[in-house]
Amino acid sequence: MISKLSSTALIGLDGYIVDVEADISKGLPAFEIVGLPDTAVKESKERIRSAIKYSGLDMPLTKRILVNLAPANIKKIGAYFDLPIALGLLIASGQMAIEDSDSYIFFGELSLDGHLRRVDGVLPMVISAFQNGIKNVVLPAENAAEAAVVEGVTVYGAHNLREVLEHFTGFHPIEPTTFDISRIAAKAKRATLDFSDVKGQQNVRRALEVAAAGGHNVLLIGPPGSGKTMLAQRMPSILPDLTFEESLEVTKIHSISGLLNSKEPIILNRPFRSPHHTISAVGLSGGGANPRPGEMSLAHNGVLFLDELPEFHRDVREVMRQPLENGTVTITRVGGTYTYPCNVMLIASMNPCPCGYYGDPSHECSCTDSKIQKYLGKISGPLLDRIDIHIEVPAVKYEELEQRGKSESSADMKARIERARARQRERYVGYDIRTNSALTPSLTEKFCPLGSAENELLRSAYDSLGLSARAHNRILKVARTIADLDGCENIEAAHIAEAIQYRSLDRKYWS
Repeated sequence: MISKLSSTALIGLDGYIVDVEADISKGLPAFEIVGLPDTAVKESKERIRSAIKYSGLDMPLTKRILVNLAPANIKKIGAYFDLPIALGLLIASGQMAIEDSDSYIFFGELSLDGHLRRVDGVLPMVISAFQNGIKNVVLPAENAAEAAVVEGVTVYGAHNLREVLEHFTGFHPIEPTTFDISRIAAKAKRATLDFSDVKGQQNVRRALEVAAAGGHNVLLIGPPGSGKTMLAQRMPSILPDLTFEESLEVTKIHSISGLLNSKEPIILNRPFRSPHHTISAVGLSGGGANPRPGEMSLAHNGVLFLDELPEFHRDVREVMRQPLENGTVTITRVGGTYTYPCNVMLIASMNPCPCGYYGDPSHECSCTDSKIQKYLGKISGPLLDRIDIHIEVPAVKYEELEQRGKSESSADMKARIERARARQRERYVGYDIRTNSALTPSLTEKFCPLGSAENELLRSAYDSLGLSARAHNRILKVARTIADLDGCENIEAAHIAEAIQYRSLDRKYWS
């Protein structure tokens, strides 16, 4: 007798349907799994044998068992198929039946005693099943809350194989899991870091507000202890809240990376990732033998903070160039091509020299000119061009530290930023962009027109600062954001002047 059930698997960030066919026939005792299974899938035979035995059911040990995972031309990776294979064998041996099995998908890893263990990547797999018309999901109970995020799908979370059997025999039906976003949102982590804690640094606060309003990348340059890390850590507190669609995008990436738990089945706060400078290029961009998202993708729709940028390996710094431009990471392997989104806001910090005090009026720099140039030369021109705003972070004066009272709060800054973002959403209706930083050259020309005075000011800066064409476009985008913060429809000379100011460090440090 042949049984057929549906399961799912992942290719990159997308799920696809896998048909699990099981046949039990006469012949020499054997248990074979075909359909390009990897080692984890092949080893499922021993887990399934033990799980069926300890669940009080009979394993047909004297028969020839053949399991096919279709489509056969795609390699099957992971332990997702333990549950559907076990159920297929029970159906094929006549120990259970599932009515309307075409409307179900099954996946989950079995332990030796029949317990169902959680698996990674549930959200994209359930979304794929729903898009293929499958409305019922049976999976480990620990994954049920995550799967229930998908509206229109009935989710049955089981703790063990025996529960699944009793559900379909009607002896003890499993209660469907529901998703209440208001309850989850109430428990979501709230920002505990606030810009009101920052003393002084008004110019830097303004630059970060502009960056947050338009989604621009930022480079902070200053001596040790000037507050670069403190400022960067507070960026999520002024970014607009994630929309539900953005939350799903972020959650899918964290799901396949195994970073979700049953208490937080959906990401509601913007990610903030701060990898150490010893990270590899693969760790930052993603990849590996079985490709996984890197830190850039884990920071999708949030902030990627690289502290002490020159200390990162050269290949790590340069691997960011294409993803920062396109908002995606594409990984090509023999088994296929995987694309992960990485629409991040990059915040990078660095010292102006190895000792950190070049140009500091309070400390003498101990570095030679050659050491300084070698240190600064680690940051390539193409990478600098992809960072819209370069801002100097000076040491905080004692008078600023002893000031009583709080500075402007993140809530006040966030309110202005949300108004600027609302103008951008209204302006770009019908275009596949959300913020000014994503403007293409053609759209920059359309949405950032300049008057004669503004054009002459930008021309003068272009010639005197030796800017590249990419830097020219980024100045226009930043000026567009400054105009949005000011509530202006047109870009004015003051907006251009401020945007140029955020590129002046090119000349000071790298000329």
